[in-house]
Amino acid sequence: MTELSRNHRWAALLALALGGVAIGLTEFAAMGLLPEIARGLLPEAWAESSSDAVARGGWTITAYALGVVVGAPTIAALTARVPRKKLVLGLLVLFVVGTVASALAPTFELVLVARFVAALPHGAYFGAAGLLAATLMGPGSEARGYAAVLSGLTAANVVGVPLITRLGQTSGWRIAYLVIAGVFLLTLAAVLLVVPEVAATPDGSPARELHALRTPQVWLVAATAAIGFAGFFAVNSYIAPVTTEVTGLGAGAVPWVLVAFGLGMTVGNALGGWFADRNLRRAMLIGFACVIASIVLFGLIAATTAGIFIGAFLIGATSLFLGPALQARLITVAPGAQLMGAAVNQSAMNVANSLGAALGGLVIARGYGYLAPTWVGVVLAVAGLGLAAAGFATERRRELSPAV
Repeated sequence: MTELSRNHRWAALLALALGGVAIGLTEFAAMGLLPEIARGLLPEAWAESSSDAVARGGWTITAYALGVVVGAPTIAALTARVPRKKLVLGLLVLFVVGTVASALAPTFELVLVARFVAALPHGAYFGAAGLLAATLMGPGSEARGYAAVLSGLTAANVVGVPLITRLGQTSGWRIAYLVIAGVFLLTLAAVLLVVPEVAATPDGSPARELHALRTPQVWLVAATAAIGFAGFFAVNSYIAPVTTEVTGLGAGAVPWVLVAFGLGMTVGNALGGWFADRNLRRAMLIGFACVIASIVLFGLIAATTAGIFIGAFLIGATSLFLGPALQARLITVAPGAQLMGAAVNQSAMNVANSLGAALGGLVIARGYGYLAPTWVGVVLAVAGLGLAAAGFATERRRELSPAV
């Protein structure tokens, strides 16, 4: 890569972050528009029971998450030798196709398939774009490089997701997804114009990337992210019905609650990237403890207007504080296979998305109410903290063991 001017470097980082904005829109818009999606795709179920229809509609979130789980490691392995910019451009094309299909699919079942396809490039994009950003920022910037791309996702939650949610409420959720496809097209043009060419790892190969999956610590960290982060998604997936049915606010308040989530995510992501590059272990353990506290607080105060906004902000901030740390941790335990490490993190995050949405929908369908997923989230976050502590303890014992 040739030396870049400061302005060119920032333009490239912004282009990569714009992809994070688009991904944030396509992933999180479903959560704010879940009642509209359920009502539009499942009219008979909605007529019988709106809560059952919303719980079933949650499968659109789960289908997207499963697509990330499948696509991230598969694409990482198959594209180990593909130059990073070329890889990012190809992934953006797939995003456009999948998102347009999501908007146009006529039935609930076909929408599920389209959401799965749209999700396939998600993890690989964050992996490849994050590594590109880290290269642009210089050595020792793995967490901050990922945080730079993830900042687009957090920005989406501050401005984009609330606006898209409002658009979907007034003009239809299908229009909202067509607009999201347009943001992916804009990202494609920006990356093509301003992101420099960066070669793939010289000794990269599918076998080398797949070898990372033989490392037990990779699976332990992935499980930590998948289970621990599911607490965030158990709450976030059903924030729309909590706002209207528990807090008693109108549908117009949902975008503003999402703004609170997004502001918290923006603050947490910025602090998390900085902290993780300095003390990764402490960032993870403190992060999980704060996530647990924030979800408990949300469960206690979400029934009030001030409470739901405060709780949403704190859950967003503490959860995204963990994001860069988990990414850096997986890259650390997968030496020589950075793209796979980054991709596995995204798979794990979307196992979390799928798990949180599915378990949240299950307790709602069982009649425990729209706040029940909050307490599911507490249990999941506590399990994540335990797994994180176990992983560091195992690593510490290995370091202290005498060489044979």
